[in-house]
Amino acid sequence: MCGTFATRDFWGVELGVARRPGGQRRGAVAVALGEAGGAPGVRVSAAVQFVLKPAARAGTSPYAGVGLAFAGAKGTHGAGYLAVGLGLEGAPGRARGWYVELGLEGGVRMAAGLRWRRRSAAR
Repeated sequence: MCGTFATRDFWGVELGVARRPGGQRRGAVAVALGEAGGAPGVRVSAAVQFVLKPAARAGTSPYAGVGLAFAGAKGTHGAGYLAVGLGLEGAPGRARGWYVELGLEGGVRMAAGLRWRRRSAAR
């Protein structure tokens, strides 16, 4: 979960799901619900991310991603965007860690939050 805001003064809470099938690639989908200019708003994104040090159990690992995003609010037309982002996460090889992210999705997007990870027995 994280707090996020975008160019239309969107503030919200985001919940996402990601899958890292192995290696450095991760697919992520996120939905944020909140307020955009005083009206209820939503932001949905899907991205493919590259994690530099996915097995690091200490320290940090940078990551980068590219994908698509949609943002809309009650009383306005929604819009789709190409999404690019850079982030830094703490201990991606552990079951829980923090992250911060900066991206462009029709404007500047900043996010910070916590990640809970389920590790398979095969790893």
